Amino acid sequence: MFHGLFSLGSRNWRFVVSGQDSNADVPPFPSTYNHLWMRAQNSLSDLLELETAGTSLDINKDHMAFSRYQNNLFIKYIRIFRKLEMIQDQMAHPQKWHVVQMLLEGVMGRILEVRREMVEKGLSEFHFMDDVIQDLKLTPEELAPQTTDEAVRILQITERGRQGRLRAHFMRDIAREEQRERNRKLLPPVTMEPNAAATLIQKIWKGYNQRKDTIRERAEEFEFIGMVPGEDTAKPTPAKVEADKIVEMMHALQQKYKEEYHKDQPRIKQTVLDTEGPNIKETYREQIRRWFIECYNTTGKFPEYPSMEQGGSGVLFAEKTPDQLTAEIAAEAAEEEKLLAKKGPKNAPKEENKEKKENKVKKAKKKPEPNPEGFSYFMPDVIEGNKLYRTVWKERDESTNLRQQHDVELEKESKRKELEGEIRLQVDELMREELKNLRMAVERDFSNPPKPKGKKGKNKSKAKDKGAKKQDKDLTANRTLTSLCDELIAEGLLKPVPQVHLSDYLGEFSYLGTTLIHANINPMPSLYDIRQIIAMYAILPLGSQPLHEKAPLVKSILLAGPVGVGKKMLVHSICTETSATFFDLSARNIAGKYVGKAGLQMMLHMVFKVAKLLQPSVVWIDEAEKTFLKKVPKEQKALEPKRLKKDLPKVLKQIKPEDRVLLVGTSSRPFDAQLPPFFKVYDRIILIPRADYSSRYLIWKHLIEKHGGIITNTLDLTSLAKISDGYTPGNLLQVVKTVLTEHRIQQQLKAPLIANNFIRALSKLEPIYQQEEAAFTTWAAKTPLAKKAMKAQKEKEALESAEKEAAAKKKGRKK
Repeated sequence: MFHGLFSLGSRNWRFVVSGQDSNADVPPFPSTYNHLWMRAQNSLSDLLELETAGTSLDINKDHMAFSRYQNNLFIKYIRIFRKLEMIQDQMAHPQKWHVVQMLLEGVMGRILEVRREMVEKGLSEFHFMDDVIQDLKLTPEELAPQTTDEAVRILQITERGRQGRLRAHFMRDIAREEQRERNRKLLPPVTMEPNAAATLIQKIWKGYNQRKDTIRERAEEFEFIGMVPGEDTAKPTPAKVEADKIVEMMHALQQKYKEEYHKDQPRIKQTVLDTEGPNIKETYREQIRRWFIECYNTTGKFPEYPSMEQGGSGVLFAEKTPDQLTAEIAAEAAEEEKLLAKKGPKNAPKEENKEKKENKVKKAKKKPEPNPEGFSYFMPDVIEGNKLYRTVWKERDESTNLRQQHDVELEKESKRKELEGEIRLQVDELMREELKNLRMAVERDFSNPPKPKGKKGKNKSKAKDKGAKKQDKDLTANRTLTSLCDELIAEGLLKPVPQVHLSDYLGEFSYLGTTLIHANINPMPSLYDIRQIIAMYAILPLGSQPLHEKAPLVKSILLAGPVGVGKKMLVHSICTETSATFFDLSARNIAGKYVGKAGLQMMLHMVFKVAKLLQPSVVWIDEAEKTFLKKVPKEQKALEPKRLKKDLPKVLKQIKPEDRVLLVGTSSRPFDAQLPPFFKVYDRIILIPRADYSSRYLIWKHLIEKHGGIITNTLDLTSLAKISDGYTPGNLLQVVKTVLTEHRIQQQLKAPLIANNFIRALSKLEPIYQQEEAAFTTWAAKTPLAKKAMKAQKEKEALESAEKEAAAKKKGRKK
């Protein structure tokens, strides 16, 4: 479903059995995923209790405790999500799959909601969770993408470390013994006989050969235990190939069982209708007739039948007496009469009618009340999914269902509920007619015949149609989607995207964030945090329609940072992970296209219309600050960079929760723009920091290996990571491409890579200077979220000083 996220696309459990027939129509190890599902549900039940307990915490009293609670909640939701995502990927049973899918979407939504609450309460886009991860005895890999190879690699590293320590002790003893032997032999030279001299020469020669053999054998041993990558490292092992076959078989079985499940729906429904439909219908009619008689015996007249808007006969099956039902229906009828009486005579003055219309318009324009604090759109889905598991699947015996196909009897229960609603509508029509006949037969009252429909009703409906809200005019109503796409492609606005996964954006976890905060030092976020934010704000919502509709809506994101930090790479990764359509509205790209005001409106209309039809879609604006420049330089006036300034906010207002369209702006000079309109357009503003030491080490290692380099003991990556402080990942990529030419790659066996090879090329590039970094820091302090954080900090400091003064005065009075 998703790839390369903090926990998405993990696919990290592979189960292999020797001799497993990959073509067999029986899913392997269904009990494994049932057990994993049980563990996920147990964790989810504990987490729901934790959510209930967290409502008593107050951020104003203990900010640190509240922050730890939110971080704990966030991490646990992610761990549950990873389990459910794995189950959803490999679960073959179609009915279980739908329950897991509902739970998965609910948990994904809660992750986004908790994340939004963390941002709103903490007044920061970045949160450091190293202390919570340590308390939970987890590693950062628990929250990051992790495949089977990576999981095995972690185990290998641990085992290699243990073997290395034992080997070090052993080799130290051998080295000490050899040193003693050499010291004994360091005696003054004596005149040697020819045989002794020949023996000494042989000894030296044999020692040289033995050392060469030892180095070779040591390299082979390291390669064997996995300490050094070998030639066959990149090749998949037979077990991995077999595991991949099983995974593909599970995907094929999933698709097959889903198709069988959907094809079987009409047959099951018809079976229930044929066997149980008549009984259900007769039961409803008997219950309604009984209600007629009880109401007549109680009140002396037949009741009014509830309308379809009131719920029809559904309200009759509530746990209420006939008197209560009759009283409720009578009260509703009385309210309607009062409303009709308030409307006044038909010949009322026009001014009064005008005032009434204005009042109605004001009421209609009145904004709906905001949801209460702590309200969640996704919690009902999580609770319902948890309930379904406990009541339906937890104790269900499926030992005989080896093929993991759908359960017909269980499906009949859901179809029975569906048919009950349909049959109730039919029974309502019949019983309304029957009630009418009963009144005519018992009361013999024909004084109120039904009024014929007159012309006035038609005029009212026409008036309503005229007064209906005008819809936005479609400027391309007579054109097909294909023709619009062809034009946008020809104009260079609709473009293909290079395949870049989010996992390719390398960055290490920040291990000392909380420690620095406790020491009153503001820690810098890491590139790992940037990757997680992009997953939260862009990839998760764009990848799921239900999630996008109910999750906190993010229409636009601004990625700001120096040249080379990977802004464009992140935009491409969003499109790759979500298979999004990509539009380019950068100032340089739209210069000279769709000239004039009408042309600009047509361009924006076409782009966003096609974006909504081909959603998910990403609309990219490079050099986003140019749209809001304070003053356009002379050399850029021909580009008309400020064309979108007025129309862009209007277009963003038209994006609804059901439209999976995201505007992404990138800027390397955001401080050149007018800040108020700039910040008004972009919902989320992300400043990408420079890479820290651990991230630079990871980037160097990955880039060198990716471009054909072989990392040996002669290449000091630690020094490279230290020296390259201030350089962007783009600089490091440029250096690696410059050094690792085809000729240099072929020479590696004779002349291994050393740090100086890269340092020479690195010295020719410009780093991020302190002045530029300070400009970004100053600009980031002016963002809306940073201003809120600064204001909250000042209020907190003022409150603390007031409390200290009050305590000092109180202490003075006591003295």
